[in-house]
Amino acid sequence: MPFRRAASQMLSRLRTAGLTDIADKLDAGVRLDLSDGVRLFESPDLLAVGWLANRERERRHGAKTYYNYNIRLEATNVCVASCLFCSFARLKPGDEGAYTHTLEDVWGKLRARAHQPLTEVHVVNGLHPDLPFSYYTELLQGFKRIRPGIHLKCFTAVEIAFFADLYGKTDEQVLSELKHAGLDSLPGGGAEVFAPRVRKKLAADKCDADRYLSIHRTAHGLGMRTNVTMLYGHIETIEERVDHMLQIRGLQDETGGIQAFIPLAFHPDNNQMRKLPAPTATDSLRVHAVGRLMLDNVPHIKAYWIATGVEVAQTALWFGVNDLDGTVQEETIYHVAGAKTPNTMTPRQLERLITAAGREPYERDTLYNIVRSAAVAS
Repeated sequence: MPFRRAASQMLSRLRTAGLTDIADKLDAGVRLDLSDGVRLFESPDLLAVGWLANRERERRHGAKTYYNYNIRLEATNVCVASCLFCSFARLKPGDEGAYTHTLEDVWGKLRARAHQPLTEVHVVNGLHPDLPFSYYTELLQGFKRIRPGIHLKCFTAVEIAFFADLYGKTDEQVLSELKHAGLDSLPGGGAEVFAPRVRKKLAADKCDADRYLSIHRTAHGLGMRTNVTMLYGHIETIEERVDHMLQIRGLQDETGGIQAFIPLAFHPDNNQMRKLPAPTATDSLRVHAVGRLMLDNVPHIKAYWIATGVEVAQTALWFGVNDLDGTVQEETIYHVAGAKTPNTMTPRQLERLITAAGREPYERDTLYNIVRSAAVAS
């Protein structure tokens, strides 16, 4: 009886919010369009939007919530791009705060964790103009020598485009050579917002949306899986957010190679957009929820707790999210932009967060094979 009453109350809220036709579309398996996405963003009833997203999440995954045992490494922050939102990059070697680790130093970070049952190394770098291509191939080869079974999720599509242009190769050649050296999949960074207006203002000197998507398409054709992100909460419009999601959905229709959509909250500290406010918790919850509703063909929606904050990521598990990323361990990009989150969480901590939210924690590998399930008391 209480369940029926709650369902009736939610249906009433959906009617009041003007979302019953969207709920009917979802029930009938009819895809949402641009106008539907805009209405979901504009609806004053966040909980009604979240309820719809949670319903779609539970249809796919039930209470199951994933995390992985990973380490994130950034080998260099030297970067020729001058993205207005970036607090991490330094334009050239020798600038204050610039660094480029030796290969031995980067490998040492993996060696130092020989006691940890890591399943993934995640590498994202600046666009360094002076390093040879061999730096990157040897980096991958060294990781595999140290731990042959580790999954290497390295180099954004923006980095792949930069390598191709710098070293006189095609995007496919770069991907093929990196795959031969040990690359297993691509992270989703560098997507920002696909709208040309936004990219021109914020990130004019790195690859455009068409090339970003083309590189992911090529990676899928080579048998690699990828993630895709969206940087939200700055100058983008609601329509541009929804269009970004629709372009992701279109690529997934073509290839089926996207594993997860990861909204990334804009952080304003220590960059050229510091006058803008950071997105609110409600905005973060809504972006994740609308992502789950629009991206009907993408299996997983991930809340990157480093970016959203731990509490918002935990709450997002009821707003369409079924993945909390992982242990991370080393992260500088968001922390130099003012993130107040910890640099790392242990598997036990992630499991407790998931369980306390009323969900079931599962450790996964990068390809979403289950490593183990965890029954943890809240």
